[in-house]
Amino acid sequence: MKHIVKIMALLVAFSAIWISLLQTSVIPDSYTWLLPIYFIVSLGCYGLLMVGVGLMQFPTCPHEAILLQQDIVEAKEFLREKGVDVGSD
Repeated sequence: MKHIVKIMALLVAFSAIWISLLQTSVIPDSYTWLLPIYFIVSLGCYGLLMVGVGLMQFPTCPHEAILLQQDIVEAKEFLREKGVDVGSD
């Protein structure tokens, strides 16, 4: 719920700035009408940047990998006991 409130507040603030720029004519109208498109493109670039940063900082968890391998071995043993062919090791 908090995330929705942040997004709505950002949209309201951006809309207020955009409308005020349209009314005051500080920026030429041809540029002012393109501001929402620039905003959407900027959000897309920001999203791609955050995905890239998240991938670069993706943590490796060697302890969790060992636990996962143990779980796989246990599952294979359980399935072999039940008569399921799980392939060769």
